[in-house]
Amino acid sequence: MSIPFSSTHYRIPQGFGNLLEGLTREILREQPDNIPAFAAAYFENLLEKREKTNFDPAEWGTKVDDRFYNNHAFKNESSEEDKDMEENAALKIQAAFRGHLAREEVKKVKSSDLQEKTEENE
Repeated sequence: MSIPFSSTHYRIPQGFGNLLEGLTREILREQPDNIPAFAAAYFENLLEKREKTNFDPAEWGTKVDDRFYNNHAFKNESSEEDKDMEENAALKIQAAFRGHLAREEVKKVKSSDLQEKTEENE
């Protein structure tokens, strides 16, 4: 009996996604009629290349992924200097908006004074 809605989460092994991306790319490029046979031949070719050159695309993909995910440039850790810059930017934006509101209020007061003077002159 199968459970249609399972809360089980599977982890994709490292390097497996890169292997599937390579297979998918070649399938799209070649447009084979028999995809399972093409996949078998593709993986056989990869195994032969790995044995001849000692280059494993799955291992290489794992290293690339690891380098990307463990690179400190991609982490969301901000320094005190970054936080100060963000705070100063927020203060400038708020001050500019308050200045805008004040200028709008002055325009309203001036226009109401002008209307009153024109009404008095009539």
